[in-house]
Amino acid sequence: MPALRRLTGRRALLAAFGLGLLSALALPPLYLVPVLLLAVPGLLALLDGAGSWKRAGVLGFAWGMGHHMAGLYWISHALLTDPWRWGWLVPVAVPGLAVPLALYVALAAILAWLAPPGWRRWLALAGAWTLAEMLRGLLFTGFPWNLMGTVWAFDALPLQGAALVGVHGLSLATMLLAGLPVLGWRRAVAGGTAALLALGGLGAWRLAQPEPVVPGVNLLLVQGNVQQEAKWREDQRWPIFRRYLDLTREGAAKAPAGVPLVVIWPETASPFLLPNDPEARRYAAETLPPGGVLLAGSVRAEWSPEGRASTVFNSLSAVGQDAALLGVYDKTHLVPFGEYMPLRGLIPIRVVQGGLDFSSGPGPVAMTVPGLPPFSPLICYEVIFPGAVAPSTRPQWLLNVTNDAWFGYSAGPFQHLAAARLRAVEEGLPMARAAQTGVSVVLDAHGRVAAKLGLGHMGSILAPLPAALPPTLYSRLGAWVPGLLAMAAFVAPFLLVRQKAKVTA
Repeated sequence: MPALRRLTGRRALLAAFGLGLLSALALPPLYLVPVLLLAVPGLLALLDGAGSWKRAGVLGFAWGMGHHMAGLYWISHALLTDPWRWGWLVPVAVPGLAVPLALYVALAAILAWLAPPGWRRWLALAGAWTLAEMLRGLLFTGFPWNLMGTVWAFDALPLQGAALVGVHGLSLATMLLAGLPVLGWRRAVAGGTAALLALGGLGAWRLAQPEPVVPGVNLLLVQGNVQQEAKWREDQRWPIFRRYLDLTREGAAKAPAGVPLVVIWPETASPFLLPNDPEARRYAAETLPPGGVLLAGSVRAEWSPEGRASTVFNSLSAVGQDAALLGVYDKTHLVPFGEYMPLRGLIPIRVVQGGLDFSSGPGPVAMTVPGLPPFSPLICYEVIFPGAVAPSTRPQWLLNVTNDAWFGYSAGPFQHLAAARLRAVEEGLPMARAAQTGVSVVLDAHGRVAAKLGLGHMGSILAPLPAALPPTLYSRLGAWVPGLLAMAAFVAPFLLVRQKAKVTA
């Protein structure tokens, strides 16, 4: 791309920003992966024309701004649930979030610029990008949303490599594949074909393996399709609760008798505090069949001596047929600005609803409920963190409850689903995902969809609980494998340059 190399000034920045916008088309739900064959080589061409590391960083930042603004546009929908109060933040929120995320792209661009042009810079960019993505998932509570490896989540077949190297390994492979055109189209076609055949062959082999025996447990995922604007209105509390009771009763009537039934409600589905409200639990328990269990998202409160709520948690409650509270999980990884205000007292606005910030729970657990295999509960975006969705005591399945009603009919719920699908493949564990407005799914341990209720639908889905696979390589070693591969890709160009210099001398 000689023309991009010659661009300077604002034209180069606009080109970088446009290429970043283009790259976001590869993300869920569009999955237009071939656009990366233009977006990534275009970034490399711009870096070739950068005269300094500072200029490379600015170009990388512009590319990252385009990528993240387009990939995260849907965040503004949450502000429009109360437009009179928060609508003025819409022009600020998405660019404001894109700025720190673009800094990671700028870092990768600077590190890549330090390598010589051509195949060495291609390798260095792929490695640096992946390492920067991994860093993005750790710093400042982490935000590993829309990792480059998620572009393959349109089907289970290309995702199977995640069982070995996780989503970060897929990100590395994606950046290498996307940058192949810098080697020449003949090499790009040959290398790309070989890589895709290897990726597809691994996927086909894994998906052809015999499935383990499915345990005798049925799941009933209930999706109320409650819009966020109505969710916490006082006059809507009982209608919303009754909707979930009716949907549960109708779905349970279709379940086969004699098989344990697990009813799953989404995050904060109950407008009443189930852990604190025996009467609400009694109503819910009346909808359960014999031996049934309800796993429901609900706020939990702890009270001060004066009778006021002093601490609140975003929780998952297990309720038995006798209305007994069988267990509670409190969300650990809270959403900044959504569930708590960082730098409280320094920021003059408060986006979190209510007068209290949510408090964090003790960490990932293998929750045990009588009659059920142990499971790891994940509330909302806890599911987006690779390698952090299961405790050391391995559960038999993953449960993700979420309220994606915040984001309406946008790319957000589909991107969230893609992350959940990758966690199932990485861990080799089936996943049940109940969402307030969708998408609710049951995934097997290979990431295949066993049952699904789409975005914007009200109803329930009934499916048997798939079985777990043996622990995957990624579940055993975590980020070590993709981290070492990314480091090798980044360091190799510099080592090879030194080796060549020694031979020449």
